[in-house]
Formats: sequence, C-alpha cells, structure tokens
Amino acid sequence: MPIYAHSVPGRPVSEWENLRDHSEAVAWRAALFAEPFGGREAASALGWAHDLGKMKPRFQAKLLGEWNTEPHSAEGARLLLSRHGKLGPLLAACVAGHHSGLPDLDDLTRRLATLPDPALPDWMPAPTALAPFGPLSSGAITHFSIQFAVRMLFSCLVDADELETAAFYDGIKGRPVSRAPETLTQAHRRAYDAHIARFGATQGRVNALRAEILRHARAQAANEPGLFTLTVPTGGGKTLTSLGFALDHALAHGLERVIHVIPYTSIVEQTADVFGTALGPDQVVEHHSSFDWDAVDDDEDIRRLRRVTRNWDAPVIVTTAVQFLESLFAARKRRCAKLHNLARAVIVIDEAQTMPRRLLRPCLAALTELTRHYGATVVLSTATQPVLTRKAGLDVPEALEDPRELAPDPPRLYAELRRARVIDIGPQDDTALSDRIARAPQVLAIVNNRRHARRLFDMVAGLPGARHLSTTMTSQHRRQVLAEIRDRLVAGLPVRLISTSLVEAGVDVDFPLVLRAAAGIDSIAQAAGRCNREGRLDGMGEVIVFTPSSEGSAPPEEVKQMAEIGVKILAAHKDDPLSEQAVADYFRALLWSQGIEALDAARVGPECKSGILREIAESGSALAFRFEQIAQAFRMIDDTQSPVIVRGGRWGISDDLLRDLTHATGTGGIARALQPFVVNLPHHIRRELETSRAASLWREDLFGREFLLLDHAGLYDDRAGMRMDRFDEGDFFA
Repeated sequence: MPIYAHSVPGRPVSEWENLRDHSEAVAWRAALFAEPFGGREAASALGWAHDLGKMKPRFQAKLLGEWNTEPHSAEGARLLLSRHGKLGPLLAACVAGHHSGLPDLDDLTRRLATLPDPALPDWMPAPTALAPFGPLSSGAITHFSIQFAVRMLFSCLVDADELETAAFYDGIKGRPVSRAPETLTQAHRRAYDAHIARFGATQGRVNALRAEILRHARAQAANEPGLFTLTVPTGGGKTLTSLGFALDHALAHGLERVIHVIPYTSIVEQTADVFGTALGPDQVVEHHSSFDWDAVDDDEDIRRLRRVTRNWDAPVIVTTAVQFLESLFAARKRRCAKLHNLARAVIVIDEAQTMPRRLLRPCLAALTELTRHYGATVVLSTATQPVLTRKAGLDVPEALEDPRELAPDPPRLYAELRRARVIDIGPQDDTALSDRIARAPQVLAIVNNRRHARRLFDMVAGLPGARHLSTTMTSQHRRQVLAEIRDRLVAGLPVRLISTSLVEAGVDVDFPLVLRAAAGIDSIAQAAGRCNREGRLDGMGEVIVFTPSSEGSAPPEEVKQMAEIGVKILAAHKDDPLSEQAVADYFRALLWSQGIEALDAARVGPECKSGILREIAESGSALAFRFEQIAQAFRMIDDTQSPVIVRGGRWGISDDLLRDLTHATGTGGIARALQPFVVNLPHHIRRELETSRAASLWREDLFGREFLLLDHAGLYDDRAGMRMDRFDEGDFFA
C-alpha cells in the first residue's frame, strides 16, 4: 500500500506525493546545503528520517480525511537518537523540531526514551554511525561549536523540507519549479562597475579620497576569506566600497552572496535602494518589516519575496542587526531557515560599534565561528572601530584575532576627511538651544529622545525652514521631509532641522552647523558626518556638543552611561575628540565600565542564570543544550513596539488604496502596501488607541489583530508625526 507524505485535496491519491520521493528529495537538498561545512552525511540522515512518523496508520488516515492530531516527528528523532551515539541527541533535536523549533535537549531525550524504536521501510538507507563532520572534526571542539553546528544542520533540514514541499505543490498547480540557488555572478560585478563609472568625472577632494578608498579595498579582494575591517570616516563612501570589495572577494573565492547588516531599520530601505541602483532592484532583497510577511500569496513576486526573506537565497541581502544576530542564536524554524546560507557568504557588519554590549561576547563568538568553520568572510565596517580585538585591549576569549584592514591608512583618511571641529559647551536649556537655532539659517539639532525633539521643534516651528524628523513619523513622511531638506540645503535656503538620532544612521545631509546632545563618542562622530559632509565650506564646520538641562530632556538609561563617558573623553581630548586615540579610549572605558560580566549579561532560563556563553558551556558538558532558553535570552531589544497604520491626511493611507486592499487576501502583499504608512508605538499606547476607539482593527475576520488603523486624524501632525503629548495627557480627543 502506498505511503504518502503530502495529500492534494480534490485530486486522486495517484497525484499525492509519495513519502519515499519526498524523503529522498529532502535528504538530497539538505545534503547539498550542508556541503560547504562538511555536514553532507549528517544532513542527508536528517532528510531521510524527518517524516518517518508519517508511516503510522493514524497519520495516513489523517491525510485521507480523518480528523486527528497525530504528530509525525518523534519517530525519526527516536531513530537518530538510538543509532548515532553522541551525535544522536543533536540530530534528534533537528528532526523533533522541524515543524516548530529546536527543543531543549534534556526535555527531548526524556520524551523520546519512552518510545519504541521505529520500523524502517525497505527504501530507507539503514542508519550507520556518522563520523564527526566539518566544525566537529578538527582541533579542540568547543561546546559553542557543537551547538552552532546543530543550528546549521537544523537550517539545512527545515529549508530543504519547505522548498521540496513547495516544489511539489507548485508542480501540481502548474507553476514553474526552480531548484537553482540565486548566487552572485560576473554580471553583478559588471553592473557595479558600470554604476561606479558614472562617477568618473566627479571632481573634488572628498570624491578623490572616496575613489582611492574604493580602489585600495578592491585590490585586496584576492586575500583569503576571513575577518576584515573597513575603517573609513563618515562620508568616505563605506557603503559602496564595502559592496565593491564584497563582489570582487566573493567572485575570487567562489562565495555565494553578500549579506549587508545595518543597525537601524530606518536605513535598510535606503541602503537597499543604493545597491539596487547599482545591481538592479530585483537582485537585492531587504529583509525587515513591521508586519509578519510569512504568509502564502498567489502573486509570484510576493511568493519569491516570502521565500528569500525566509532563507536569504538571493545574491544580495540587506537586513537589520536584530534580524541577523538574533538568528544566530535562534531556535524557531522560521528564524533558523536562513542560517545555512551564511556559509560561504560575505557578511558586512555596518556600524560595527553598535553591536549590543550586553551580548558582545556571544556575538563575537558567532562571527568567529562563521569565519573559522563555515567559509564566510566578515567585514566590520565603521567610522569608529570599536575595541574588539585582544591587541586593542579586549581581554576575553572571544576577542577577534588579527582582522585585516581594507582602508588605506585610516589615521590619514581621518585627517584628510576631517571637515568639522567638535566643541563642548556644557549645559544648555531649551531656551538657549532655540536661540542658537534661530541665529543659524542652516542648522541640525540632534537630541536623545523623541519627546525632547518634539518639544524643541514646537519652540522653533515658526522659523523659516523648520523641519522635524522622528520615528513618530511614517517612513513616507520622513522620506519627503528629507527630500525637502536636501533641496533647500543645495539651494542655500534656511533649514532648521530638529531630529532624534535616526538622522545619524547613514542619512546623507550636509549642514554647516550641528548641535548634538551629549552622547557616546561614536554618536558624536556620526553627527559630525552630517556637518560639512561634502567639504564645501572654506573652513571647518562646527559640531557643538551640549548637555540638555531642561526638564524631560535627559537621555534614556541605555544612553546615559555612554553620554557620561563621552563627556569625559571630550574633556580629555579637547583638540580632537574624534581622533583614533580618543575613539579607542572611549570604547575601552565603555567596555570595562561594568566589568567583563556586562559583555555577556543576558539572563537565561527560569532561574535567570547570567550569561549565554556560560549556559552553553554548562549545558554542553552533558550535550543537553537548552536551545529554546538560549533563543529567548538572546534579545537585542525588548519587543515593546507595535505597528499602527496612519489613515488619511497628507501622510496616511488613502481611502482609495485601503478600498483596493480590501479585495486582497495575502498578508505579505498587504503588509508591503501598508508599510509606508506605519508608525511603531509602545504596546500600551496601541492598547489605549483601541480602548478609546481612536483606532480600529482592519479586516479582523481574516487577519486578527495584525492591522490597526489610526482613525483619529488629530493624533497625527502633518509637520511632525504622532502627537505623543496627547497620550501623556490621556485625552485623545482634546
């Protein structure tokens, strides 16, 4: 009697997918994915075993229409546990979690111990003892390497399973089935070269230095894969330089893709646009969204987008640091599916100094693992290179070893690209700040929280050229404001911009004067990158650092300590507080201000044990890794924000577009259409909006609580975004 893996409602069973065919296809594809890191045999074993439980009569009855909740993953997990010695529990975890996520191993082995060994079908290769593979086969094997290898194998299995399942159903529906991976080719480099050639006639000292930096970095592409740094002052062309090196390096060594990691969601779209202009928009995928895009849609483009944002099978990926780093320690299927595509990739960590301090040691351990055992190249790109190596003073086992610098003589570049001087003027209240802003026709003022930014903007809103930027504005609104600002700056018109720190995240603006609330030296350096950016002034631009003294202007707690250390560095390096020595002194003081424990400080498990690396070492001694607990602990930011869709007005979604979307059914396509009109707000504010009926759920019958529409137009100001003061007052309708 045939045994089936997948049914097709409404079709004869002769068209259903046979379990043997599916298992063989998944085993082949998983093995292909694991080839780059020596895991082919182990991944193949996972593929053959993953759906073994579907042989049970009750599961076959389920496919034939009987309602039951019969699971199917435990049988294959039990087989691997009993047949593969020390590797058994690790492989079993991959199969047991292939529809959900990697479980905690002590719980899994207890559950599996009560099951009988399953009978093998005659078509399934008999399991044999597996030799240690790839990362587990050379030198002193660390517990970190073992748990990382399990995640990689899990990624191979779940991605292969989903792709082969999708291929079967695509074939049934008559859709084209493609199993070829999307990787970098010579055509990408030709497109990049053609794009760069358009800048050939551009004149000026700054552009000449950018061209020199690019040439120097690309000349080093033949160097062996591994760890690199790219230390270039803000405005030196790091973004396109990193892409040029990555393309050349990948093609020189057979690497498959470029993954560009950015700390801020607000500039993922901007960077993806830059890369898309150079390579072609269909060659670059940006992976971030305020909504859940993991939904089936009949539109071919949306289905491709869903696939590549799940597994990163694209030539160039632009993503956030949160998405990238949290995936390295994830347990859930959806987050892990992409991991195997990090092998043999060029990974650019943009603004490397923003890696979270409390998770720094686990982050460094994972980056080292990728370069040491998975054939990846990692480029740490920044204007202010943090202290991450033992040579620079980071005395921890995970300190990076001997990265190679891609930029030509970073101290010289800093001196030649220095276009602004930094002055600390001490405490300033909002009245003094608004007076300074009024006296300067073109000025950028950056403060540390959005309420302060809004209050200061309200004080100067009547001045010519007053503009505001904040995350309380929709992305469409911010883009339009930035376009207006750039046009006015070029035309020499007044521009008085009040912004939160989001303007420092790679936003290309050029002011003669920047006011910056006290912050870390890296943030001040970013602010300086918006001052005299193109070197058009006869002399130096000015960056004036001040300590806010008005009520409600204090920085958030996570910024406070950095600001305090930054002020001390400003005092100690008055002549040049952004010099290489000043930056190194700042990062050393910051790293050691709370001791080594602060660099691995996440709380793990119900007992709140401190340190992810400690947890891995202790649970690894018995090969009982707590994958779920580790994933829950590794959170770069608290999930405290929820998307709200602005409706109507100048910057909200129009009734016409909303009406068109009423007929759409795929969450992915709808989320993409709504994205330009979204503001992310704290959970409690979203709840208040619902409770007060200032907002309403849209199409709740289909999408549940996914989409909340802001119906009360008075809560969104066309000049400055959401009126957060209304929430403080508790009277939305005043």
